[in-house]
Amino acid sequence: MSQTWLITHEACLEHDTGPGHPENAQRLRAILRALDDPEFSELVRVDATPASRGQLEAVHDPDYIAATLAAIPEQGRRSLDGDTVVSPASGEAALLAAGAVCQGVDAVVTGNARRVFCAVRPPGHHAEPAETMGFCLFNNVAVAAAHAREHHGLPRVAVVDFDVHHGNGTEAMLAGRRGFMYASTHQRPLFPGTGRRQDNREDVLYNVPLIEGCDSELFREHFHNEIVNAVMRFDPDLILVSAGFDAHGLDPLAGLELTEADFHWATQELTAIADYACGGRLVSVLEGGYHLDALAASVRAHVSALLGRPYR
Repeated sequence: MSQTWLITHEACLEHDTGPGHPENAQRLRAILRALDDPEFSELVRVDATPASRGQLEAVHDPDYIAATLAAIPEQGRRSLDGDTVVSPASGEAALLAAGAVCQGVDAVVTGNARRVFCAVRPPGHHAEPAETMGFCLFNNVAVAAAHAREHHGLPRVAVVDFDVHHGNGTEAMLAGRRGFMYASTHQRPLFPGTGRRQDNREDVLYNVPLIEGCDSELFREHFHNEIVNAVMRFDPDLILVSAGFDAHGLDPLAGLELTEADFHWATQELTAIADYACGGRLVSVLEGGYHLDALAASVRAHVSALLGRPYR
């Protein structure tokens, strides 16, 4: 089966973070407008379904889940930490965001899809086992990685993260557990301050910090020589991608100098590994990216690569 799915849900647009917040609904609107182009008519469009409590509890503390959902206001907005704001629709959106990635895993494991892009929000990779952080409530990609292991019995699940910020939550949840590998390129120093190279462990954790001003050539060198080679050695049964596009040179929250062509290239590198190692099975989920035009162009490039198309 060669289908590529797009999983999203209109409820993710209702997660209201307030005026001036960088992680806002306009991000997802820009992405969905870009993917409404006839160029992407081949995508199979699927509504997300919510994650279950059991799926969340595979990586999150049960009391944290209950407290987070209980903190969702009936009206107005509430800050859960210095960055993470919720509104009445945020609980539903967060459950759908995590559920979408699990749904994508189900689709590629059963053969209904070959690749999946989950265009959902809020993002997830900063969420810790018992703490919100950095716009994130539940760790969407880690929930799905655990689902792949526990529900489908996949022995080896690789998570690759090219968001400009290190996925501290994903590392905390997966790096000490059998059968998972987490590999990340990210700017350092930068929020959240984690992602040290000296923490790396063979077949478990690969942090590849990049300096401010890193350009396409340097990024591609590190990504191919370190991330790609590490994932190949790991020989995964599934690849999950935390697809953040805030390493783009126009992004206001960081200082790398990538272009949409780099996201297409990195995605091609990962799809090639998936084709070689695990029957093409790859599921990607939106993380960051805060310049609307750059985000839309980068997602177009990313999804084009998922569809097996050359960059243009």
